[in-house]
Amino acid sequence: MRAQPQASHFIDGAYVEDSAGAPIDVVYAASGETIARLHEATPAVIDCALAAAARAQRDWARLMPVERGRILQRAAAIMRERNRELSVLETLDTGKPLQETLVADATSGADALEYFGGMAATVTGESIPLGRDFVYTIREPLGVCVGIGAWNYPTQIACWKAAPALAFGNAMVFKPSEVTPLCALIVAEILHEAGLPAGLFNVVQGRGAAGASLVTDPRVAKVSLTGSVPTGRKVYAAAAEGVRHVTMELGGKSPLIIFDDASLEDAIGGAMLGNFYSSGQVCSNGTRVFVQRAIKERFLERLKARTEAIAMGDPMDEATQMGPLINAAQMEKVLGYIEAGRNEGARLVTGGARLNGAGYYIQPTVFADVTDTMTIAREEIFGPVMAVLDFDTEEEVIARANDTEFGLSAGVFTSDLTRAHRVVSQLEAGTCWINAYNLAPVEAPFGGSKLSGVGRENSKAAVGHYTQIKSVYVGMGPVDAPY
Repeated sequence: MRAQPQASHFIDGAYVEDSAGAPIDVVYAASGETIARLHEATPAVIDCALAAAARAQRDWARLMPVERGRILQRAAAIMRERNRELSVLETLDTGKPLQETLVADATSGADALEYFGGMAATVTGESIPLGRDFVYTIREPLGVCVGIGAWNYPTQIACWKAAPALAFGNAMVFKPSEVTPLCALIVAEILHEAGLPAGLFNVVQGRGAAGASLVTDPRVAKVSLTGSVPTGRKVYAAAAEGVRHVTMELGGKSPLIIFDDASLEDAIGGAMLGNFYSSGQVCSNGTRVFVQRAIKERFLERLKARTEAIAMGDPMDEATQMGPLINAAQMEKVLGYIEAGRNEGARLVTGGARLNGAGYYIQPTVFADVTDTMTIAREEIFGPVMAVLDFDTEEEVIARANDTEFGLSAGVFTSDLTRAHRVVSQLEAGTCWINAYNLAPVEAPFGGSKLSGVGRENSKAAVGHYTQIKSVYVGMGPVDAPY
């Protein structure tokens, strides 16, 4: 099984290789097999990408917005036509099951390209009357943007960052995670095939040093990162040195609150989606599941049965519902958290072990009787480990749900919609769900509060993060000067 790309980088409309860069091995999570080898970007490669972006952006910004939009919409159509091919590559890159990638990855990337392609021509300024004089405003692109991706959704993240940046007249240099470097290269290919001028979307590979050189380059006006809180702190500080625009979508330890009047099956389905989808490797996951005491045991009994029915196996088999973790290091980290849960007194309801054989598989795991101070209730695990906590009253659960340094997401299941809205209004999270979980349409803003990030991705909110406002005062009469 091989997935070797034409070259490691895509710069100025063409593949570029520089074997002087340190090697990056791509390991298929289901087997441990190395399926491709790429190379990190050398300083010369990074300089080439930034120079191409700066040159191309000037002409791109002058293009009619509707023409920019047409190119993005053509790219979206190509992605949909090639969805299976792109989904297979996503599965090879991440280990996620094909059943999942066929509906959640390239398709959501295409949605972003289509949405922002349609929005491009609608971004306008305003006119402000001042009696005789007036002011008008212009929405201008920022310039060269840097996107830094995470390894869990490589195709989606590349498109979520590229689509608004390009739609509004910017250029982008995108660095995927070194763990999943393949998919962004195909996104670049497709954009170029759709008519995007050379230099506007460039992909360079690398680890932290490559990201740091991009973030601190004086040609860069904006940085958009999806990643962990520790990485976010470093990138934010580095970007601040140049007073650059920043969007950060970081980690979480999100609460999912289930009241005793909720539909039990729907609540369990939401909890499973919020913990086991993508083998639990989703930043917005609701990994602290607060269940009202009256339904706790019924909830756990049914949750156990449904969890143990999850089909694990070969990600390329469309019957497989859950695949491996991304790599051996992540698997060992998650196994460490499972051991901590046991040692600190949580009750293991199901799972808790690595599957025998090749690949980095861990059983979907549920702990009950979890308390707020346990490690598995405080730290982001990023694996298929659900912590179920008890609660009695609404006031109590709101206070406990908010008792975290994170604030990415939250969810509420209840049949009382008045209560649902009341609770959500008090939860300290940027993205919330009522009687649903982990749905993230491009039409809705996505992002967090507290240590979970700054800014928003997707929706109309992205206009404010990829453009800046210029005000123009127009004097319509003689200048009134006291000199």
